[in-house]
Amino acid sequence: MANTDPKHPPGDPALELLEGRLWVDGCFDFFHHGHAGAVVQARQLGDELYVGVHSDEAILENKGPTVMTLQERLLATDACRWVTKSIPYAPYVTQLDWISHYGCKYVVHGDDITSDGSGEDCYRFVKAANRFKVVKRTPSISTTDLVGRMLLCTRGHFIKSLEKVLAGEEGHGTEAERKATGEAMKDRIKLYATDETAKNPGVDVWFWSENDESKKENTEKPGGFFKELFKGKGPRPGQRVVYVDGGFDLFSSGHIEFLRLVTQAEEDLARKEGWYSQQAIDERKGKGADYGPVYVVAGVHDDEVINTWKGVNYPIMNIFERGLCVLQCKYIHAVVFGAPFTPTISYLTSLPWGTPDAVYHGPTSFMPHSEDVYTAPRELKIYREIGRHEFKDVNAGTIVQRIMKSRDLYEARQKAKGMKADIEAAHKRREQLESEQRQKEANLR
Repeated sequence: MANTDPKHPPGDPALELLEGRLWVDGCFDFFHHGHAGAVVQARQLGDELYVGVHSDEAILENKGPTVMTLQERLLATDACRWVTKSIPYAPYVTQLDWISHYGCKYVVHGDDITSDGSGEDCYRFVKAANRFKVVKRTPSISTTDLVGRMLLCTRGHFIKSLEKVLAGEEGHGTEAERKATGEAMKDRIKLYATDETAKNPGVDVWFWSENDESKKENTEKPGGFFKELFKGKGPRPGQRVVYVDGGFDLFSSGHIEFLRLVTQAEEDLARKEGWYSQQAIDERKGKGADYGPVYVVAGVHDDEVINTWKGVNYPIMNIFERGLCVLQCKYIHAVVFGAPFTPTISYLTSLPWGTPDAVYHGPTSFMPHSEDVYTAPRELKIYREIGRHEFKDVNAGTIVQRIMKSRDLYEARQKAKGMKADIEAAHKRREQLESEQRQKEANLR
């Protein structure tokens, strides 16, 4: 165990080990779709999933500095649809007494090797006890990959048209290779759109298609249309449909807290209208099962749209990666890929679920703009705002700033992982591009 790890788990121990209660642990640093891939596969193996989250100190001692704090990382795991409970300060080397304390019979991890600071297998004790299960590691993504994009200021991860990539019409390789890649990506979207059991359809997934200029501008030009990719549960009787949109780059505590507060605002409204009365609950249960009062639709902008407004090499995650991050969030019930930067009246009134009951916007302002892009929701009298909150300043830009501020530590970590590029030259280029972008944003105000 790390020197900073607690010796004993807190609270009363579980009465027995449960076959269906599984344990996953990790750093979960800016919780990305690679983490979610391990979590959803683990959830498919059982009925409950407990997630142990290592402390900042334990990670620093064994691996290097974290980008996100423990509080931010716990917010992310708590928001994952397939997580039953998050456990803070989980030992960096998984201990049998810890998982037994919580009634978890088995530990699940990806098929990659994870070592502690001394080079030993972090799962050696649970493996020796035959209480270890393996799932496939999510390909082509890791925290190290994302940090590398920031340090090296690369743009090769951008996707021009996700719809065409999924169809095998765009991308690298031969036609057969593009088709195979597209099918694999569609399978992953379908997996991340599952419900809390990770076995049934949950989130509705759609595309919005229109010309590139319309996506970037505040315009009422017609011509866009919706196309369904995967069918989920859809809105339930009595639920209010609300719309949110954004880039959701490096899906983090700022986004998650906003979505949590949107859900809370709708729950507060429903409470006043009797949604949580015993009679209303019994009526819903009598028709199958109880459910919440809100159906949240998230519009996710294209890479080109974000880069047009934010420049440099934003978004750090491409639209596929950002969409997967949004899909796994328990506060989301539908995702629209390729949503326009400005939600116009024609767009909002043509949503597959009808005109939303509310359009919410938060206090973050990562992408600058000189005009009010929410004019249409205001005209429709459905515009709502979420006030300032603890994580309002956490976005892709501030996360990049955290990396660059301590870049010497991250450079050492990247080099240890095999990165051999000229990080110093890339850093100077990023500083120049960020400076130019700040000047551009200043001119918009």
